[in-house]
Amino acid sequence: METFKNCLLLVLIFSGFQLKAQTAEETTTKNVEAKNYVFVASSANPLNAADINNVMSRMPGYTGGGNINLTGSNYNFTVTPDSLVSYLPYYGRSYTPKIGDPNDSGIKFKSKDFTYKSTKNKKGSWLILINPKDVKDNYNLTLSITKTGRATLSVTSNNQQAISFEGNITEPELKKEK
Repeated sequence: METFKNCLLLVLIFSGFQLKAQTAEETTTKNVEAKNYVFVASSANPLNAADINNVMSRMPGYTGGGNINLTGSNYNFTVTPDSLVSYLPYYGRSYTPKIGDPNDSGIKFKSKDFTYKSTKNKKGSWLILINPKDVKDNYNLTLSITKTGRATLSVTSNNQQAISFEGNITEPELKKEK
């Protein structure tokens, strides 16, 4: 009788809770609609692949074919409702040299003033157009996100040839309070 009571008690406890893990689609939808996500780049696809192949073929980790493997790197693009943070590499031709800090290469910026237009299609994927207004270079970013979180980020600029990145959308890490 005691085991029957224990079993009945467990059934009642667990029937009161709806235990359901979020799927990738639900997580992606929640983050994109909240404008709170991180695009983590896994590869870069520069526009002038032939020129890049000549140089990059001598570098470790280069897979050829114009596709540069970024897996394991920390390259990302973070979107929050009030800011953008870009930490992405750049491979390609720059029309205007960056003078000053030699470490100031790539597509690296922080923006608090930007336009953001999101369109969801019938199949559940998003097309997001982002234009930061308070950065040195005039970047236009187009982010195409599937409902499972796979994404392509295309970056165009007046000062550089276009480049695109393949990757995934993830949730931002919560900052630990001290």
